[in-house]
Amino acid sequence: MAGNNLTGSIPPEIGNATQIHVLDLSSNHLVGLIPKEFKRLTSLERLMLNGNQLSGRIPSEFGSLNDLEYLDLSTNKFNESIPSILGDLLKLHYLNLSNNKLAQAIPFKLGKLGQLNYMDLSHNSLEGKIPSEMGSMQSLVTLDLSHNNLSGSIPSSFEEMRGLSYVDISYNHLEGPLPNISAFREAPPERLKGNKGLCGNVRALLPPCNAHGSKKDHTVIFSVLAVFVLLSALFTIVFVIVQRKKKHQDTKQNHMHGEISFSVLNFDGKSMYEEIIRATEDFDSTYCIGKGGHGSVYIVNLSSGDVVAVKKLHLLWDGETEFQKEFLNEVRALSEIRHRNIVKLYGFCTHKRHSFLVYEYLERGSLAAMLSKDEEATELGWSKRVNIVKGLAHALSYMHHDCLPPIVHRDISSKNILLDSEYEACVSDFGTAKFLNPDSTNWTGAAGTYGYMAPELAYTMEVNENCDVYSFGVVTLEIIMGKHPGDLFSSLLSISSSSSSSSSSSSSSALAAHQIPIVDVLDQRISPPTHQVANEVVSLVKIAFSCLNSSPKSRPTMKQVSHFLSTQMLHLSKPVHMMTCGELLGLDPLGT
Repeated sequence: MAGNNLTGSIPPEIGNATQIHVLDLSSNHLVGLIPKEFKRLTSLERLMLNGNQLSGRIPSEFGSLNDLEYLDLSTNKFNESIPSILGDLLKLHYLNLSNNKLAQAIPFKLGKLGQLNYMDLSHNSLEGKIPSEMGSMQSLVTLDLSHNNLSGSIPSSFEEMRGLSYVDISYNHLEGPLPNISAFREAPPERLKGNKGLCGNVRALLPPCNAHGSKKDHTVIFSVLAVFVLLSALFTIVFVIVQRKKKHQDTKQNHMHGEISFSVLNFDGKSMYEEIIRATEDFDSTYCIGKGGHGSVYIVNLSSGDVVAVKKLHLLWDGETEFQKEFLNEVRALSEIRHRNIVKLYGFCTHKRHSFLVYEYLERGSLAAMLSKDEEATELGWSKRVNIVKGLAHALSYMHHDCLPPIVHRDISSKNILLDSEYEACVSDFGTAKFLNPDSTNWTGAAGTYGYMAPELAYTMEVNENCDVYSFGVVTLEIIMGKHPGDLFSSLLSISSSSSSSSSSSSSSALAAHQIPIVDVLDQRISPPTHQVANEVVSLVKIAFSCLNSSPKSRPTMKQVSHFLSTQMLHLSKPVHMMTCGELLGLDPLGT
């Protein structure tokens, strides 16, 4: 019912629709209060009332909507405070209350929303301090608090929000240091301006935080510096003498072992290198948990109790100084990426004997391995599979559209999708990834895994985001079918591109593929999807077909795909068991 010029108020009788899962009344002309009868819609998962003229307070009765995952009340006239009861909606992953007249403080209970990915409270009249409890929102990716009256400093607990990639706190009264995470460090000026006295962001041209001390502080600092200079001179003399004695010994050791370049976040490089060698018994095959085109992966149990995955590279650095430099620059940049659906790269080591990467360890291994084993594949129900596709889409959208410069993975396949203990998908193996600088030509060179590579790579070596989109389509079908789609999509798509000269046998084969019922291509090891999940699964199949378009320019962007999966799904005109593959080719949910 969205965008239908509906007028008047929302009738209280809507509370009788107790089995409804999705309610979209957005972009209409509705006025008045939200009926208290909404508390009876306990099956509701998605509620969109944005773009109306609704007023009054946000009803506390929303607290009974325990299954709610998506709530958009933006661009209305809601006033008073944000009800703290919203913090009890633990399944919520999207919350948009922007462009209203909400006042008072942000409820600290919102920090309980551990699954929330997106929060927009901008363009209101919120005041007071940002609650430190919000630092517990580990899944948050996007946070917009701009255009409010918030004051005080940003809580230090925000430094734990490693998944945060977009933040806008402009036009408030905030002051003090920014949290030391990339979302704040790399935020452009327009997302930080209009505040009282923030400091610490070089990119936004904010002053360094030590520039805000008082004159008394400066006097103390200068006194300390004077003493420090004198002590430094003394220590320098001693240091030079000691270094001369050690020089000969160090030269011999470097000759024996070669230079070690090691960087691991939160660890001492040298001791970590030694511990990894010791823990894997010099990379003994016993600890190997996987092999790929660029290296072998080992599981490492550290003395701290942490478990990491170490990928030992096949690369040899001798005579490849420029390539080594380029590789290290890219790896250092990749180690700054923090997204819940991208495997965390903790660090790397380059050494004449061993070169390896240190990654986050994910318990359930690769998606390909899970789908290949019947017992494990049955654990991947349809809801989990839908979430895996969503996670992959969000990761690629982040890489293509939120990283500067954009990152093209170049080798998206089911082997490079890893799952954690909660079946959350994470993109791994950036061994062939390439940054696309706007002032340089796109990366050229063979990349990808056979069966997942875009068809245009057969006649051009130019790799861009469209290649990842195609690979995403293949992986999506693989998740839905439980196996690599093989020739299915080529048969389905061939009829639209077949010419009059094509053989009758190939045409009949394509027609037969078009008539295959959707339920027949779904993974037969689990029961067919029903209700809302069925809509989501069919939507994924359709999106996959769009991504597999033979024309790169006709494919959707990953930002379009990610947005569609987060905000809407196809509404089926008939039951899933009555739909054919050919029918989905005629639908275009993304408008590409």
